[in-house]
Amino acid sequence: MIESPLYPVNLVLAGRPCLVVGGGTVAARKTEGLLACGAVVTVIAPDVSPELEGHDGVHIERRPFAAGDCAGHWLVIVATDDRSVNAAVAADATAAGIWVNAADDPDNCSVTLPAVHRRGDVTIAVGTGGRSPAVASWLRDRVAASLGPDIDELLTVVAEVRSELHAAKRPTEGLGWRKALDSDMLMLIRAGQVEAARQRLREHVGGAVSKQSEASALHP
Repeated sequence: MIESPLYPVNLVLAGRPCLVVGGGTVAARKTEGLLACGAVVTVIAPDVSPELEGHDGVHIERRPFAAGDCAGHWLVIVATDDRSVNAAVAADATAAGIWVNAADDPDNCSVTLPAVHRRGDVTIAVGTGGRSPAVASWLRDRVAASLGPDIDELLTVVAEVRSELHAAKRPTEGLGWRKALDSDMLMLIRAGQVEAARQRLREHVGGAVSKQSEASALHP
């Protein structure tokens, strides 16, 4: 059981080699998740399900796992029902300094995988420290149900104003983002008043941009 608090991250796996050990339904689901992020996936298992065979671009090696197989990979996922295999993969990955997740076996994990929901560029991830994937999925679905399609437009507006700040060479930390988001921005977007929502955001953070621009004009 994992006792210490976990440090959540989002991994950039596009073009990165990742390894899945196991050939069943769970391995297929983990492989799908890696492929969705652009990872280059190798699967090692003596027997491989039709679900895995149907994935284009996956390199499959039909054999048992062997020591040294984890080398050269960025992330290793083991999805077998044999705890001794899980432990062997975990030990091999750890010795090579590679993060490893063992499905339904937190004792052999150096990283856990949260329950994930994606809507455009918004990602919701819920973890329970490996204690209950069922609770994580339940919570994820409850949070996801509260998000409407307007969340994409909200994100776009905020990202645009943030880019304006960067262009004005202003730091984006410590500004009134939260106050703006707690205002009527989302209601304005839902009503189709996107430009009004953008102006509302600028009222909270854009003033700093204007002052900086004025100062630059006076002292080029």
